[in-house]
Amino acid sequence: AWYVPCLASLETLQELCRKENLTCKSIGITNRSLKSYEVEYLCDYKVEEGKAYYLVKWKGWPESSNTWEPRKHLNCPLLVQNFLRDKNEYLSRVREGKALKVRNHVKALKPAIADYIVKKAKQRIALQRWKEELNRKKNHKAMILVENTVDLEGPPLDFYYINEYKPAPGINVLNGITTGCECADCPAEKCCPKEAGFILAYNKRKKLKIQPGLPIYECNSYCRCGPDCPNRIVQKGTPYSLCIFRTNNGRGWGVKTLQKIKTNSFVMEYVGEVITSEEAERRGQLYDNQGNTYLFDLDYDSDEFTVDAARYGNVSHFVNHSCDPNLQVFNVFIDNLDLRLPRIALFSTRTIKAGEELTFDYQMKGSIDLTSDSAEGLSPSKKRIRTVCKCGAVCCRGYLN
Repeated sequence: AWYVPCLASLETLQELCRKENLTCKSIGITNRSLKSYEVEYLCDYKVEEGKAYYLVKWKGWPESSNTWEPRKHLNCPLLVQNFLRDKNEYLSRVREGKALKVRNHVKALKPAIADYIVKKAKQRIALQRWKEELNRKKNHKAMILVENTVDLEGPPLDFYYINEYKPAPGINVLNGITTGCECADCPAEKCCPKEAGFILAYNKRKKLKIQPGLPIYECNSYCRCGPDCPNRIVQKGTPYSLCIFRTNNGRGWGVKTLQKIKTNSFVMEYVGEVITSEEAERRGQLYDNQGNTYLFDLDYDSDEFTVDAARYGNVSHFVNHSCDPNLQVFNVFIDNLDLRLPRIALFSTRTIKAGEELTFDYQMKGSIDLTSDSAEGLSPSKKRIRTVCKCGAVCCRGYLN
């Protein structure tokens, strides 16, 4: 299904809910907020007759209901802290990054400062709601966090989180299997990888042991083995808590790990909308003009299909390119053995420290012994306009394509 963003403002929706006595948790209207006042964020500051006042935005109430309240009436130390931090941040940026202390004798804030504080408060709320939405929709246990300490950018307006491929109309990605291995203790002689003519991809520590370019065949829903089978890794989803964060060098959003990741570990799956290669060419021209790279060719056996993660995807949508990446791409087959439609899994190429950004090479150099003929087919995006690379690696090629 295609989704259309709501055109009504948050204020309009809040007013409608109050008028009809309806609750809606996603926009801050609860049974409690219908009957009481709770501070959502602080908008402004002034001093009158020696008393400090804050302009309060009440949770679940439109901005037209904002009121000035004395500091002693506000039992929200965290929101006051956010207010003062945002004020300092604005002043520091205006004065070329010099750290400034809060001056308590200020009688009133300049409109530009108050405007920034409100925008920052709204962004903080929007990012928190987005984080909650992502964690509701994900199908793995690890957490997804969201962070922006760089600018006022909020959640993407036209992005929808999915956990698996979303076929475009007319495309059937379900090549349903009807059989699985009979192993009581995988891997055995008749286990799934060996039946497909390949070796088991994982060692006893559940780490990857095969070379880039070889496929991974995991046990499927028809297999006799249980969920603890050592040949069930990608299908369980990412085991690491990750953070979608705003980069400070013009690369937009990125993804960093919040936990240490050992070498050859599964990190995440690349998912999106499955489209034909012809449709990918059409969309690619639009993405070229925007400087985006979301098209990933599924060309393990043919170049019939492409994954487009621009509108539909998971955390991998936000992973940036690097000419010296710490993630490597592998083709995976589980419940679908159609060679035209492998699942795309990203594994670590080395130990990745907690807090380090995750990246993969959009050209995937090194995943296979590329020739000039095959290089274009393996590129996630067949670009016609060269995009400057900002990865900062010592071996940076200068362009994403």
